[in-house]
Formats: sequence, structure tokens, C-alpha cells
Amino acid sequence: MTPQTRRFASLGERLQAARHRSFVGRSAELELFRTTLDRAADSFAVQFVTGPGGIGKTTLLRRFAHEAAEAGRVVVEIGEHRPPPSPEAFESEAIKMFTDEPAVLLVDDFETYRPLEDWLRDRFLPRLPAGSLVVFADRRPPGSMWLSDPGWKDVLQVITLGDFSRDDAVALLTAREVPAVRHPAVLSFSGGHPLALSLAASAMDDAAGGEGAGWTPSHDVIGALLTRLVGPVPSPLHRQALEVSAHVRTTTEGLLRAVLSEADAGALFDWLRRLSFMASVPSGIRPHEVIREALDADLSWRDPERYQDMHRRLIRHYVGEARTAPDSPSFAQLEALMYLLWHGSGLFAEQEEFDFREDVVRAGDRRAVLDITLANSNAETAAIVDFWLERRPEAFSVYRSSESGEPAGFVLTLRLTEPDAEENAVDPVVAEAWSYVRRVSPLREGEHLALARLMLAREAFPSPVSDLIAARLVTMAVQAEGVAWTCMVVSDPKRWQRFAIFGEQDPLMVRVGDLLFGLFCRNWQETRLDTWLEQLMPRRTPAAWRAPRHRAVRTYAVLSRAEFDVAVRGALRSWNRPDELANSPLVPARVVAETGGEPVEALRRVLHETVEKLAADSREVKLYRAITMTFMQNTPTQQAAAERLGLPFSTYRRHLTRGLERVCELLWHRELLGVSGVDAS
Repeated sequence: MTPQTRRFASLGERLQAARHRSFVGRSAELELFRTTLDRAADSFAVQFVTGPGGIGKTTLLRRFAHEAAEAGRVVVEIGEHRPPPSPEAFESEAIKMFTDEPAVLLVDDFETYRPLEDWLRDRFLPRLPAGSLVVFADRRPPGSMWLSDPGWKDVLQVITLGDFSRDDAVALLTAREVPAVRHPAVLSFSGGHPLALSLAASAMDDAAGGEGAGWTPSHDVIGALLTRLVGPVPSPLHRQALEVSAHVRTTTEGLLRAVLSEADAGALFDWLRRLSFMASVPSGIRPHEVIREALDADLSWRDPERYQDMHRRLIRHYVGEARTAPDSPSFAQLEALMYLLWHGSGLFAEQEEFDFREDVVRAGDRRAVLDITLANSNAETAAIVDFWLERRPEAFSVYRSSESGEPAGFVLTLRLTEPDAEENAVDPVVAEAWSYVRRVSPLREGEHLALARLMLAREAFPSPVSDLIAARLVTMAVQAEGVAWTCMVVSDPKRWQRFAIFGEQDPLMVRVGDLLFGLFCRNWQETRLDTWLEQLMPRRTPAAWRAPRHRAVRTYAVLSRAEFDVAVRGALRSWNRPDELANSPLVPARVVAETGGEPVEALRRVLHETVEKLAADSREVKLYRAITMTFMQNTPTQQAAAERLGLPFSTYRRHLTRGLERVCELLWHRELLGVSGVDAS
């Protein structure tokens, strides 16, 4: 007769048998309990089992109870009945610890009894007879008084439960009769989290597709997880803080202050960090991966508009941080932005600390850089790298081992302002980039093409070095001033498909020797980076990362510098004639179009704001007076303007000419960078 078919004396006996059969893992914890149980016969011990909700504390305590009973010990279990948290009630529940020796006391959900913690530690436990073994289970570790008291040093054992290993997770799914073909999908969702694994196993019967491999957690499964693991939250602001923490790489108090400006960021952060499923890392705090996924999926389903708004606010915050960094943005800042863009893609190693550092190329690096190139590419590409090492060594960023100083990877980013016949002849990728840019929308004065030509490392991607390389590319995109085009070259366009969002067309295929490379290009003359990033949908929305297959219709008119200056002068001359301003070439240009509102008023506002900047500089006040008197105060002639200013006509003309030049310069700078770029500078 098998355990499944034999008769049981009670339902409780049957439940215990089923739990015993399905128990997996925790071999180290069981071995420690058995050893402590043996030694406790003539001594005393307290074990503190701690870990986030759903990690298996209750299951482990049930197994401890079984092990203790099998060893002939009296087992006293407290937790399920939850008496009122008073010393009298607790002592009544635990009376057998004093009358039936030797006994084992198991207290689940110890958080219920936290008000009694001092009494338990100082009054109750010291009175237990020798041979007693006590096990507490709590989401939080024992308080500081346990750990700082030398008397408890040899008595207290803290057992921190983590996720199951992959083998133990598979064993649990097998014990729950989940088809092996579905294991990868379930493990992808739940990792090694015991409760998530159990809920997914329970949901298998309801999953569509019979025995097929496809499975995703239902909203009921996600809801059950959140109910068990998170529970109720104190307020809507606490809920928002929790949702932010689930959507970003790590959370800091500063981040909460920036995106939840109406809240007490310090209090919210303190609340978050006390949650049992939050982990502290060097860059902040973050929730357990399963809880992170459940919270994020739940919000995207429950309130997609708020989910997208939160995503946009976070993008805006991180781009602003990177742009206004006094030097270069930190890797933590860039990683936060990259996480929002690529979370779940597998492109990044997502680690907190690195054994590598970014450096310039140095004498003696040539052989190592060429070796890395040959290991990842071909001889023709190595010859091109050698050419750029000689011609533009400053374009290389080398990633060195912090220990040995040896190059472990490099990135070659070229800042190109005009085509060069020799460079185009040597490097067919550069030639193709110029051909495309000049065909679609040529550069204007002050603009450049930023080309990420090569990104190579000794280790396969993803790796710590590739994380640093990606950060360098994001820096290039976010901080670049006057960039009109960004182009990125990839050796395997299918593998790097997520980078296609930075291209406005399918990759241009370029052959170098026996290899084909994909070239993704995007024009920034029409769209600011931060505005474009905010328009990208987060990963859980249907349109996430849907790269355009063809060039989008232009949003703004793109003027050359000469055309732009003529248009500025014409607009100033037409300041008091709205009908002429309405036809100004500046109206469809970015400098006016992105300002928003009625076109003529938007143009007048942009001109006025720019002219007012002259008044703010004592050195340029005279230029400001010449501009305003000439164009904005209905002065009939320039001679009259000079007289009203009390200036000789030649002096007035000099001030006016220089004033017009400065207004054109300031507006051109704004045209290239956009409003946020000008403000940041």
C-alpha cells in the first residue's frame, strides 16, 4: 500500500503525510536543526529562522516539528492559534516546555509576538529547563539586543532562508506533478521563490494549452502573491513608492523625493527598507525579484495609464540627472536609465560592483586592443581599428582590470563633423554612415555625427565589461551637445535587436571582409532625446520597443545655420506684425514648435526670452537696449533708435549688429539642444 492510498487515522495525519512527501531542499538548515536537537539534550539553544514572506519559513517549521517528534521530543507549536500577545497567554500556550521535558518550542509568525520580545529574551527563555530547543520564525531578523548581548552569542543561531537552488526548484515542481516541458516557463516567472513556485504549480490545471510549454502567470496568481507577500499598505503614497521601487533598478530617498514630490521621501524610504522582501545594495534598496515582477505586472494591468506616466516621470528624472552631472554621470545613474530601457532583455549583467575601470587608450595597449578585435571579428576590422588607433586615439575608451591593468575590452566612438576621403576609404562603415546622413538630412553648422563604431570585450556579452561599454554609449547619447545623428554598428543585428530602438530604419548592412555589420542610425535634428525616450512605452505595454521600420514624418523644419539666422532677423523686424510672423520659417522649426501654444505667440515668447537673456548680463545690456529699441518699441527708423538711446549712430549700429549675432547664437543653441538642453547648460 502506497502513502497515497493507505488509510489515515485523521485528516491531520493525511495532510502531514502530503507535506512530508512534497518537502524539498533546505538540507543545510535541516542538518543544523538535527545537530542542534542532539546537542540540546544536555544544553540549550534558540534558532531564529528569518526571511521574506513566502520563502518557506512555515514549511520548514513543520518539518522541524516532524523531525523533533521522530526524535522522541515533545513538540510545542505556537503561531496558528495566535493568542493575545501577553506574557500570560504565551506562557499558557507554552506550559509543556516546563512540564514535559525535553521539549521543542516552535513559534511561527514571531512578528505577532514582537511586543513580547524583551520579556521572552530576558524573562521567559532563561527559565526554560536544560535540554530545551526553541525556534522562532519571523520575516525580520532578531533585534539588536539579541546580537549585542554576549550571553546569547553561543546560544542563538540565526538561519536566513533564501530562494531555492534551481535543482531544488525543479524538485518542487516535479513533486507537484508539473510537466517538465513547463518547468522553464514557471522558473522564469518564479525563480527559486517557494511560494511563487507553489502558486504556479497550483495554477497549472487552469493554464491554457494542456501539456504545452507555454505558460504565464494569471492575474489571480499575481494577486495571490501580492496578498501573501506584501499585504495592505498604509496609504496610496506608500503604494506608489512600492510601485516605483518595483519598476526601477534600485530606490533611494532622493529618487522618491524627485518623483513623489508631495510625499515625505524620508519616511517612505524608511518604510520601504523595513519591508522583509527589500534588500540593501550599494546603490540603494530593491525588492525581491519575484515581488518586483508581481508588483510591476499588477500595476501595468490594473492601471496602464498610471503605469506609463510613472515610467515617463522616471525617464525624465534619470535623463535630467545624467545631463546635469557636474562631471560624467556615475555608473549608478546610467544603470538606472539602462534598466528602464532594457530590463528583462538579458543584455546586462546587472551587478553592483565591478573589477574593471574605464580609461583612455595608453602606449602599450595596441596589441591588446587588436587581440580583442581579432578574437571577436576579422583581420579587416583589426586593420580598421589599427587605423583609428593611429588617427584618433582619443576616440577609444579602454576597460581595464582593476587588478592587473590589462585591457578587457574597449569601445570606439567617433565624433565626425565632415566626410574625410581617407577615412571613408579605410572604413566602409563610416562611408556608409556618411552616405545615409547626407542623403537624408545633412549636418548643419555646429552639429556632428556620433558613431559607436566598435564595442568589444574579451568576455561574451552580457558581462561586467559590456555593462560599462553600454554606460559609455548612453553617456554619448544623453550628454552629447550638438549631435545631429547617432549611429551604432552591431556585428549581429538579430542578437542586438533591442538596440534597434535607436535606429529609425532597418539596419543598413555593410560588409567588412567576410562579415556583415548592421548600422542603426537616428536623426536628432527633429526630436530631443529625452522627449523621444518618454514616448517609448515601458516593457509591459503592447507597443514596448517596437522600433519604426521606416523614417517617421518630420516633426520640425530643419534649417541650415544661414537660413536660421536670416529667419531670426526677419522675425525681429516683424515683431509688431503678427501676419508676417505667422509666415516666419521659424514657426515650424524646433525652437518654436516645441514651445507649444499658438504659433505667433510661441515665436514672440521665444524671441522675448532670448532677448531678455542679454539684459541679465551686465556686459550685454547695451546690446539688449539696441535690440529692444529697434524692434520692440515701434521705433520708426534706426536713426531714431540711436537718438532715443543717446548714442552716436556708429556706436548704435555696432551694438545692434553684435546684439543680433548674440540672439542668433542663443537661439541656434536652443534649436540644436532643445529647451531642456539649454536650461541644463
